[in-house]
Order: sequence, then C-alpha cells, then structure tokens
Amino acid sequence: MSGAVRMLLSVTRIQYYVASTLDGFIADEHDGLEWLLQFGMEDFSDHYERFFASVGALVLGATTYEWVLREGGGWPYGELPTWVLTHRTLETPEGADIRFADGDVAAVADAATAAAGGRNVWVVGGGPVAAQFLAAGRLDDLLVTYMPVALGRGRPLLPVSEVTPVLTLTGLTRLGDAVEHVYRVD
Repeated sequence: MSGAVRMLLSVTRIQYYVASTLDGFIADEHDGLEWLLQFGMEDFSDHYERFFASVGALVLGATTYEWVLREGGGWPYGELPTWVLTHRTLETPEGADIRFADGDVAAVADAATAAAGGRNVWVVGGGPVAAQFLAAGRLDDLLVTYMPVALGRGRPLLPVSEVTPVLTLTGLTRLGDAVEHVYRVD
C-alpha cells in the first residue's frame, strides 16, 4: 500500500523520531548515549512531550529495548502497545504491553497502526528497524534532531542497503543548539 493511500485511509503516521550526531550516528560503538545525555533535557522536554502525546504504539529493535530496560530506570512508555523486533525471548516489564515479533515488518506496521487508535506509531529505534520500515514502504516521516557533536563512528542513523527516495523537508525546529529536521517519505 502506498504512503498516499495509507494517508487517505488513516491519520496514523509511522514516524522515526530520533536524535543523531552531526555525522549520522544514533549511538556509539557500544550502544552508549553519553554523547546525547550530556545535553540534558531542558531544551527538549516540551517538544518531546508534544511528540509523545501523539503516539499510540511503539516499535523497537531488541538492542534499543534492552538498552531502555537496562538504562531507563523502569519502562517509560506505560501501557502503550509495543512491538519489539527480535528472534529471542526477552523479559517483559510489569504493566507493559510488549509483543515480540520477527519476520515481515509490514505485518508489524499493520498491527501497530491498528493498535495506535488513530494516533501515530513511533519507530523508537534503532537505525536498522527504521531502515527496514523504509525499505518496506511503511515509514511516513523521519524526525531527526541533529545534536552539535560528532562521534566519528558508531550506530548509523539509517543503515540502508540502497539509495533512498528523495525525502521532502516539511519542518525545522531549533531546540537550543540542536535542530530537528522533519522529512516526509513520499
């Protein structure tokens, strides 16, 4: 189903919302986010809260899910329906609505969209998950906040296997010294 047809059938958007270094990394080589956490949340919290209020379901990769469980101080997403793309069985936090899936991301996209109740689906991470959604034609928007720092190496923002279609810039928001770019996938 094309993005235009999906838009007519539903207001739900599948969005990759993420912070990146200027040189295109979302985590360091060891999946660390110290480079990001050094900025604190002062300039970002209101913007994040507005974004999160629009979210009805989540999709994460296993690495991101395990990082959140290990570093997040508890499950931060409440009872939002969440799909974790993995081939393994992982622990589930109490009170969380976690669904483990592997295989076709289009089926996950359909299930998450249905569960989102007209709100958006947030592809939390990581880059390979977003790249799979993009390759399957199931990613509607990229919301990338570029932080004023470079790593030189790490986990790529969007590790694609071929050139993507041209994306349409639909918004820019300055957040302190960072800038969020919003791109629509046509």
